Amino acid sequence: MDLLIPSSGLLFWMTITFFVVLFILWKWGFPAITDMVRERKAFIDDSLRKAHEANDRLANIQQEGESILQEARGEQARILKEAAETRDAIVGKAQDKAKAEGARLISEAKAEAENERQNAISDIRSQVAQLSVKIAEKVLREKLSTDKAQMDFIDRLLDEVAVENNKK
Repeated sequence: MDLLIPSSGLLFWMTITFFVVLFILWKWGFPAITDMVRERKAFIDDSLRKAHEANDRLANIQQEGESILQEARGEQARILKEAAETRDAIVGKAQDKAKAEGARLISEAKAEAENERQNAISDIRSQVAQLSVKIAEKVLREKLSTDKAQMDFIDRLLDEVAVENNKK
């Protein structure tokens, strides 16, 4: 029965040993354990706080990234619009310049054609006048081949000149 019920001396020393161990644990063990638990809790709390901050920063960075991306898209659209406007302006200027050059060339061509026409008309008139003079000369030589015909022709011309002078 000694196994189930310890003797009083053993019980006394076991109790003293228990209180000594409890006192040692109470004095140095539990504070060290509670300090370690507190430090661990503080470390976990700090880690959680830092994780939340990192999460917030990440969300802010994502928002800033989206904002920057939107700005970049807007800037890209503005640059493309300016490039299109510049292209249209350059094309417009080139078309205007081409139209002006075309109009100038057409004007010069018309002036040159008019000059050529006038020169051709002058040339034709000159040739017609020379031809008329030659024909008239030949006709007059044939008609006025005799002295009597020449005298009749001169009298008739003098009469016409006299009639014209009287009318004036």
